[in-house]
Amino acid sequence: MILVTGGAGYIGSIVTRRLLEKGYSVVIYDNLSRGNKESLPKNIPFVQGDISDEKLLTETFKKYSIDSVMHFAAFAYVGESVENPSLYFDNNLRKSLVLLDTMKTNGIKKIVFSSTCATYGIPEKVPITEEEKQSPINPYGLTKLLFERALKAYDDSYGIKYVALRYFNAAGAAYGIGEDHNPETHLIPLLLYTAQGRKDSINLFGTDYPTPDGTCVRDYIHIVDLADAHIAALEYLKKGKSNFFNLGTENGTSNKEIIRICEEVTSMKIKVNITDRRPGDPPILVANADKAKKILNWKSNYSIKDTIQSAWDWHKNNPNGYIK
Repeated sequence: MILVTGGAGYIGSIVTRRLLEKGYSVVIYDNLSRGNKESLPKNIPFVQGDISDEKLLTETFKKYSIDSVMHFAAFAYVGESVENPSLYFDNNLRKSLVLLDTMKTNGIKKIVFSSTCATYGIPEKVPITEEEKQSPINPYGLTKLLFERALKAYDDSYGIKYVALRYFNAAGAAYGIGEDHNPETHLIPLLLYTAQGRKDSINLFGTDYPTPDGTCVRDYIHIVDLADAHIAALEYLKKGKSNFFNLGTENGTSNKEIIRICEEVTSMKIKVNITDRRPGDPPILVANADKAKKILNWKSNYSIKDTIQSAWDWHKNNPNGYIK
């Protein structure tokens, strides 16, 4: 039985459905502070609680005979982490360590961790391999890196095996679940909100980066590709080894290109306001995913246009997103 922390969130809820589709047994654990109860699958166990609640975690581990954890529960806004780092160190690091300690106490030895390419900061080489120096430039990336370091130490001392998956930019929709955070800060859903008329315009943060068109370049990975990598990671853990992998398409798309593709997919002109750079944004983040291809036998299958089309289809069917 797999415990999915943060399983009511965008990524966690879609990975959960992929797990169920592949025949795994799942329990969702989420405090619903940023997840959506509407995105929970029906007829599977759900525990509402915080990952810092050692007593509730222990009860859950024992009640459902948990043997593996997929850990998604985290805050993930770069800008917010710069404005309020204490929130991120508390939630993403301190509380995650409570989860890890409770796993240790209960003899649970396998965890798949939702990490991030933000651990690399501003890379010296692009595409980014796993050998790139990890030097995050924002508190969000730092909290993820510190938990990766904790996982390594807990493996060395306690034998807890882990796979850390360093996501690039998750996007798209699947299983009737789309991206609708509150507040929303991600580029693709904000562009689609504007195309829908939910927003009048969108801010483009900086056009003076050292990139071909002056805007940030990112590697957008479809959420289903991401989900498949989690399943591959879970199977890898059966070998009794720990590891870490980049997850991306190996193709970078600039912000201006994303705007153009969103206008093409929606057949709408999207109003864009040019504003100053946002703190903590590296110019280019593009994955080298060779390691995941070789060891996990995984690769991405969706193009950026496919990804945006799936997101647009979801937003059209859910014009108000998740109604809180």
